[in-house]
Amino acid sequence: MTQRVTLIGFGAIGRTLLQRVAGQSGLCITHIVVPEAHSVEAREHSGNVTVVSEVPQDTDLVIECAGHQALIDHVLPALERGIECAVLSIGALSEPGLPEKLARAAACGRTQVHLLSGAIGGVDAIASARIAGLDSVTYTGRKPPTGWRGTPAEQVVDLDTIKEPTVILLNTAREAARLYPKNANVAATVSLAGLGLDHTQVRLIADPTVTENIHHIDVRGAFGEMQITMRGKPLPDNPKTSALTVLSALRFLHNRTSVVTI
Repeated sequence: MTQRVTLIGFGAIGRTLLQRVAGQSGLCITHIVVPEAHSVEAREHSGNVTVVSEVPQDTDLVIECAGHQALIDHVLPALERGIECAVLSIGALSEPGLPEKLARAAACGRTQVHLLSGAIGGVDAIASARIAGLDSVTYTGRKPPTGWRGTPAEQVVDLDTIKEPTVILLNTAREAARLYPKNANVAATVSLAGLGLDHTQVRLIADPTVTENIHHIDVRGAFGEMQITMRGKPLPDNPKTSALTVLSALRFLHNRTSVVTI
């Protein structure tokens, strides 16, 4: 039986998902949810997929790739109606009370909400290690100075003149998400898999010696120790979005229909 999938959002991630899912056995993207103001543009690039402003009732699964407000406007109501949802905008869960609201909505609808790993790896290992107990989880995000333009980093350091790696934030994952919301997804994902937003340490670095966005995770606990470093390439259509973010959603969709999952 083919699963009917609705996308919330149709930016670079949504467009790539639509292209990559096309023709995949057992899956069909039937609807795309966008604000009315963006509906004309979405219809021009969505082929035969129906563009709507709300999640339809006759869908089996929702994939959110639109941002914070979409969780409030669309994911919570869909969950309450019993529609299974998968979320990519994990950084939005740094808002106090929102994770609990999602959990209550899913329980009310007797369904599930899936927090996708997005641009980072090792989430399964961190979540597994948490069962035995974790002592510390630290996430370090390193970008070239240009990657921090338009953020509070501009008040911390002169991004145009620094010559060596400079720490622009050392705080909890929740505070990192508050100050750097556009860079919050990875830190929030790591924290939710492990010790939580208030007990995960985050270090953000402006580094003129690198050209990539580099993620490093250090985890210590009863299981032992783990260090993960990733250098992600961006989506061709949007250099601010990791290509792995889309691939994590594609893996999730593949596992919905595959007889063997990993």
